[in-house]
Amino acid sequence: MSRYEEFAPHAALAEHVACTWVGAIDDHVGYTDRVLPDGCLDIVWDGVRLQVAGPDTGPVPIAPRPGLTFVGIRFRPGRAPVHLGLSAAELVDLRVSLADLWGAGPAGALAERLVAATTAEAATHIHERALLERLPDAQPADPLVATVVDTLTRGSAGAGIVATLARRLDVSERHLHRRCTAAVGYGPKTLDRILRFRRALGMAGHAAGDRLGLAALAAHAGYADQAHLTRECGRLAGLHPSDLFKTRS
Repeated sequence: MSRYEEFAPHAALAEHVACTWVGAIDDHVGYTDRVLPDGCLDIVWDGVRLQVAGPDTGPVPIAPRPGLTFVGIRFRPGRAPVHLGLSAAELVDLRVSLADLWGAGPAGALAERLVAATTAEAATHIHERALLERLPDAQPADPLVATVVDTLTRGSAGAGIVATLARRLDVSERHLHRRCTAAVGYGPKTLDRILRFRRALGMAGHAAGDRLGLAALAAHAGYADQAHLTRECGRLAGLHPSDLFKTRS
């Protein structure tokens, strides 16, 4: 990809949106990659279609055509159902038309505005305006799930995570799993795995990460040991960590 850039969201959307982003593919150059799980959902515009990319549980291979530009808006974990009107559990590992969720009229109107955008950056603002227009009618985000996401984002809860969180939040494990699955797409244990994986990726992408061996990086990211990191990279990225971190550096 010749360019990938993320932008901070509009202040009124910051509670719900992690970023807007632009990805542009070189002309005349083939490109392949894999989208890796991050606990988020995106609305993606490719110049023709508006699609919702659901929360992934494994790597998603992509091979976009040369010259294509993608513009997206990425929801924070647990926040997409507020704007999409659908349980995140129904979108796991799926790519669906936005029209299936918002209806043909609203999705079509947004597509027309995006077609008229003169730059990719302008298209990101159009994405944001569409969400801002719908925000007054949106249901509040689940505060219990927000607490779960905040807790796990700060660091892995490790073994017994579901019982620990349920006890802390004074709910049953089954109730916690149900609400987390509806908002995020999967339960707290899977979310913990994915957020820990993203921490490892982030550490590996920084200069300090380059100086860490895999065993030290695994410990810093919250894995039991290097073998644990290796297994999780295989499950979530389809690659050995040394190969994965090389492609992401």
